[in-house]
Amino acid sequence: MRGALLHAVGDDKLDIRDDFTLAPVGPTDVRVRIKATGVCHSDLSVLSGVLPMPLPVIPGHEGAGEVVEVGDHVTSVQPGDHVIINWTPACGDCPNCVAGQPHLCMTFVMKSFTDARFRYGGDTPAFGMAGCGTWAEEIVVPWQGAIKVDPDVPYEAAALIGCGITTGVGAVLNTAKVRPGSTVAVVGCGGVGLSVIQGARVSGATTILAIDPLESKHELAKKVGATHAITPDQLMDAMATLTGGQGFDYGFEVVGKSAAIMTAWQATRRGGDVVIVGAGAMDDTVPLTAFNLLFEGKNILSSLYGGSDVRRDFPFFAGLYKAGKLDLESMISARIKLSDLNDAVTALKNGEVLRQIVIMD
Repeated sequence: MRGALLHAVGDDKLDIRDDFTLAPVGPTDVRVRIKATGVCHSDLSVLSGVLPMPLPVIPGHEGAGEVVEVGDHVTSVQPGDHVIINWTPACGDCPNCVAGQPHLCMTFVMKSFTDARFRYGGDTPAFGMAGCGTWAEEIVVPWQGAIKVDPDVPYEAAALIGCGITTGVGAVLNTAKVRPGSTVAVVGCGGVGLSVIQGARVSGATTILAIDPLESKHELAKKVGATHAITPDQLMDAMATLTGGQGFDYGFEVVGKSAAIMTAWQATRRGGDVVIVGAGAMDDTVPLTAFNLLFEGKNILSSLYGGSDVRRDFPFFAGLYKAGKLDLESMISARIKLSDLNDAVTALKNGEVLRQIVIMD
């Protein structure tokens, strides 16, 4: 079986090899043949060490495929089903699951740091990113990590729903609960940022400002729903023009940097919601004062995986796509092969592309 392996943080190249094998399918596991998987900024964060993972690791978490084998106790899917990979499976029993926050479940996340599902070079263990490792032709996940989806949804679109769409649209619908007629500012126009923009459009926001230093991203932001697009240095003028200087009802940070969080804070009106969506580094602190936190009355909301219950939201987002409410095709920069992953990673690092989708042969 083929896959792409990261041996150590900071390696210049992924080790693309064809000698991977999988651990046996347990009674509550599902084996999935990956058909499409995204090249996401979170994958870059694994390569750089911003998101710590056990090593060696097969990156990839945004994927979709076909079920080829299920454990004896699995009833949710069967061989032949089309599924989207859920990189935060919910156990259903922990305090977060019981409290109705399955996206915060850590049960399987913690297991992924000790459970090496891959082998290579004979019997050398390797881990999968977030317990997945979709940059391999097949993976084994707990049944909660494989969510059935309508087979009419193309694998490429289904893969995007597995992370970028759920993270971005979910942040709007689930975390912020953006109201119709609201004003929204979105800092960062990558794949997740464009998903936030689309979620704001679906929610009925009347003003959606896209903020990104790369003007090359502005046209696409407008295509998928932004009413205006600017660079960060133009923010004060845009606030004056679009909100009378008051600021936006919602400010979404979709970069994973403290500077971007402060831009979202600045863009948000007093009493508005600042929504943190980007995955940042543990040592990147946000310079907010106690005075600001109290007297500006702004609400800071964390949105991990869009605050989603994927059993509900994956099919819902797939339905929005089928109804023409979500433009996923425009978000795909290129369709590539597994053997092209090193070039794809370089292109993403350089900001040359938006979302590349690996199509497995």
